[in-house]
Amino acid sequence: MNQQPSPALRIIFAGTPDFSVAPLQALLDSHHEVIAVYTQPDRPAGRGRKLTASPVKQVAEENGIAVYQPESLRNEDAQQTLNRLNADIMIVVAYGLILPQVVLDMPKMGCLNIHASLLPRWRGAAPIQRAIESGDKQSGVTIMQMNAGLDTGDMLYKISTDISEEDTAQTLHDRLSTLGCDALLATLDGLQKNAIISEKQDESLVTYAEKMHKEEALIQWEQPALNIVRKIQAFNPWPVAYTTFQEKPLRVWQARQLTTQEQSEYANTQTQPGLVVALTKVGLIVATGDKPIYLQQVQPAGKKAMSAYDFAQARHLIGYQF
Repeated sequence: MNQQPSPALRIIFAGTPDFSVAPLQALLDSHHEVIAVYTQPDRPAGRGRKLTASPVKQVAEENGIAVYQPESLRNEDAQQTLNRLNADIMIVVAYGLILPQVVLDMPKMGCLNIHASLLPRWRGAAPIQRAIESGDKQSGVTIMQMNAGLDTGDMLYKISTDISEEDTAQTLHDRLSTLGCDALLATLDGLQKNAIISEKQDESLVTYAEKMHKEEALIQWEQPALNIVRKIQAFNPWPVAYTTFQEKPLRVWQARQLTTQEQSEYANTQTQPGLVVALTKVGLIVATGDKPIYLQQVQPAGKKAMSAYDFAQARHLIGYQF
């Protein structure tokens, strides 16, 4: 006997960047009804600084969903507009605006947030990047009942994934976005069946994922090799770690630590951090605060990304000090 789906919910979806698109599409593909989408106002983007719709707005318009783009949800007009939608629930995914308590209380079932970490670890703006930068072995998605705090609400559902040594912020982002879809639909179904027990966050385990800043992206070569490689992976695809070459930024898209065998070949190399030690088909070997690393993909100023080997071909880089 086939189990009948729970009744369709009237859903307001609030989100802005690429990470929000997959959950929105999952709701559109489900039996639930997305009655409205809230997203950030169009912003200038690209070299021409042309006003550009968010990825979420683009999907909403393609599907004929009403789009609302208030500058704030703190004013009464915006709140009344949202209230008139008479939603059962509001799903918030990287929206970018603070929801005051009056808004959180408007939908019959409140507001849920899809957060890209295993709360209470990495509350805040950049949980994916900070998890990689810190060397976490696991990440995941938490579905949370929102309250007025910053990612402080009760947890309703969690799903985890391992972080591999090769993961960048982009690859982990893509995986978590897909996991978030499954978690969201499972949570909605569980809530309708009264099958979910909420769990309060343990405040003693809280860490904060501070917003990413371009100033952090400069590679400090005196740092240990592991720290540098993690930063390069965490800052891919934005803001992208970089060093300087001939007084211009050289972005580093991909790097790795040397294998044990590779390390043995350079064990006696006493060099200054940032010095180019060798060049192989794999890339440039550069000294750090402890042991060398491979730079594999770089991007000179004004050029496209390329292999570090190709970058080195027309240049004398052995002994060059980054």
